Amino acid sequence: MERGAAGPLPLSRLAGPLLRRLSELLDRAAPGKGWRELAQRAGSRGTVRLSPLDLEQCSLQVLEPEGSPSWSLLKLLGDRGCTVVELAESLQALEHTEALQCLNHSGIKIIVQPDSQAVLSGQVVKLCCWATGHPFVHYQWFKQEKEVPSGNSPELVLSPVSVKDSGFYICRVNSESSFTFSRWARLEVCELQDMPYGRLMGLPENKLCICNQPQPQNLTVGDALVLECGAVGNPIPNYQWFRNGFPLANGSKNIYTVTYVDVRHQGTYWCHVFNDREDKDSKKVEVIIGRKAMAVECTEEDLSDLPESADPREESSHRPMATDKVALLIGNMSYWYHPQLKAPMVDVYELTSLLRQLDFKVVSLLDLTESEMRNAVDEFLLLLDEGVYGLLYYAGHGYENYGNSFMVPIDAPNPYHSANCLCVQNILRLMQEKQTGLNVFLLDMCRKRNEYDDTILILDALKVTANIVFGYATCQGAEAFEIQQLGLANGIFMKFLKDRLLEDKKVTVVLDEVAEDMGKCHLTKGKQALEIRSCLSEKRALTDPVQQSTSSAESLARNLQWAKAHELPESMSLEFQCGVQIQLGFAAEFSNVMIIYTRIVKKPPEITACRAHITDFPLDLDVDPKETNKGTPEETGSYLVSKDLPKHCLYTRLSALQKLREHLIFTVCLHYEYSGIEDTMDERKEINVGKPLIAKLGLHHGFKTRNCPQNCCIPGYPFHNPVEWNPEAAEYYTPSHCQPSSCPGVYHPNCACSTSITQPEACSCNETSRILSSRHEVQHYSPTVEKSNVPVETTDDTVELEFFLSDSLSFSEQQ
Repeated sequence: MERGAAGPLPLSRLAGPLLRRLSELLDRAAPGKGWRELAQRAGSRGTVRLSPLDLEQCSLQVLEPEGSPSWSLLKLLGDRGCTVVELAESLQALEHTEALQCLNHSGIKIIVQPDSQAVLSGQVVKLCCWATGHPFVHYQWFKQEKEVPSGNSPELVLSPVSVKDSGFYICRVNSESSFTFSRWARLEVCELQDMPYGRLMGLPENKLCICNQPQPQNLTVGDALVLECGAVGNPIPNYQWFRNGFPLANGSKNIYTVTYVDVRHQGTYWCHVFNDREDKDSKKVEVIIGRKAMAVECTEEDLSDLPESADPREESSHRPMATDKVALLIGNMSYWYHPQLKAPMVDVYELTSLLRQLDFKVVSLLDLTESEMRNAVDEFLLLLDEGVYGLLYYAGHGYENYGNSFMVPIDAPNPYHSANCLCVQNILRLMQEKQTGLNVFLLDMCRKRNEYDDTILILDALKVTANIVFGYATCQGAEAFEIQQLGLANGIFMKFLKDRLLEDKKVTVVLDEVAEDMGKCHLTKGKQALEIRSCLSEKRALTDPVQQSTSSAESLARNLQWAKAHELPESMSLEFQCGVQIQLGFAAEFSNVMIIYTRIVKKPPEITACRAHITDFPLDLDVDPKETNKGTPEETGSYLVSKDLPKHCLYTRLSALQKLREHLIFTVCLHYEYSGIEDTMDERKEINVGKPLIAKLGLHHGFKTRNCPQNCCIPGYPFHNPVEWNPEAAEYYTPSHCQPSSCPGVYHPNCACSTSITQPEACSCNETSRILSSRHEVQHYSPTVEKSNVPVETTDDTVELEFFLSDSLSFSEQQ
């Protein structure tokens, strides 16, 4: 059995289960084929010395409950340096065919796999494949589907290597009755162009180095664009091309081509080269696209047919209209593993009030887990339809990687990555499927890079709808802040937005004014600046009227769905046997937060004292009894609706109503005393108010996959269905290793009222160790085709070759 320079496989390296099976066969072998004969045969070869004492110790194993003389012998042979080849020869001499077959079924095992390499022309390349098997193994190297001449050893040496040697290599290893293939290895041979050969030779071995830089281009419309970047290194380099800072779809090869260029292809290009150990950027080059000059002959009659410019007064009288207006507002504060926030509660509440004045159907939610956020988005999408204005506001922790924004749920682990968060651009794609009239995203969160998220999202391409507006509370790579005011926190973004939101202007104009207001504030200079991204082609505003037309089935369904999420229990009066009457009332602070207030409205004169409280809430809501039945709403944590609630009541605040699985059932307890009687009397009433507010929608259920990227996280893997929010989305996708590292984004709570702004707390990510992507899922494919011992190449991707081809290859007897 060959292992090249490493020698035959030692018997001690065989797996325990195989040795156990061999010992069982030898223990019950026929006379002349047992363990004693094996010991005699092995000792007679001269390579292994066994004394009579050794044999006696083996035989004494029969006295042990689980003892086996053969097991003891095989272990002893392994310790004395016996090899698998020597054992097989001894068994063959004993004609113990069953034991030989058992040894043979151990199969061929490849110990060393060939590695992909990127090298310079003229260097020496060595591809290695070492394997074990019974009784001997043979090697045959292939380049694609062709055998490599003289490639029948464990090492394939190409000296000197040339560009024509580039390609995919694989090694077939076979024994007498079985075979297997190594993994595919890609060999890239780079012809030196821009760098002296001696300079590369002085680099450390396997160091990543760009040897061929892209060149600037000056083209005209219709020409072909070809940009090339070459690099060497081990592991083999990966490539990702950029234009104007955005990664390009189909730009994961060392050569980027566009067969027919237009002016939109003009810009600054460069290539990001990376492997598992390091990364480098090529030099940046300008690609200039000029239009071809064309002379067109026309007559005065042709010119007279051109339409006259429209009257500006007519243009101003034409105003866009919405078929409906729907908003989803999410504020996350009570994070499980990250710093707590304060401002989202106030910001969501104030924005809810403003949007309702603009006739928006608003769903406002606080503190959602990942599954609850995904289900809330699904319910939000049900409210959208053709021509509907959709607005999504989010305040909480967040980050941005490669142009994609991620909202962090309250149950996100530390550190978090895209698998734990919601991608805003994916939600936009789902909104576009509803043919909405306007898509507005107001993201009040950090936009720092998450260095712990080394994943890639595979999203479907966005449509070009020219109705998208992004309002970011801060610019890319920066943090967002909040301020303290009268005991309540307000985000910097919302502080200025709420003063402008009701203005009857194009939504981008409103955001521009907000940006100007923020820029004038000395608290935010150099710390936070509003960023606007838009492809809005019409003069659409949040104040646009809702089209008053005959209600369609779709609009009726939307109204019913929204009404379900905002239905409060009716106020009720409870009569107790003692004659006491209690009023029970309900108020909504958010779509998932409800206030219950109680007060005694009638007391018989013979009762000297009475008091009532509510208790026994469902465990789903995790209500702290010490925080219930308070004398003021503020004591329950409800500062925002206190002025609208009746006075002289006891107040209980129920949050996280989305977690309610069954009806909301609680108990009203009445304690009262009669004159002259020392004992306190008790009465109880159980109250069932159904599922209030958002609880009706069942957001607690496991989230559906509708708003989840499909198999979205494959680090460093080529893409098939990329997306970017940018209008040129069809050309962009988000690769791994393409941006400088920084902290994951967080939304900071530490800012003073109106006099100072404090520095943010340290990002929570700094306290954790680096974790790579956990969504690397690869499906194995085993086609039912006639097997062949020749590899067949169907793709130029190494990973796909390894997983999709190897299972279909077999071995036919060598000639």
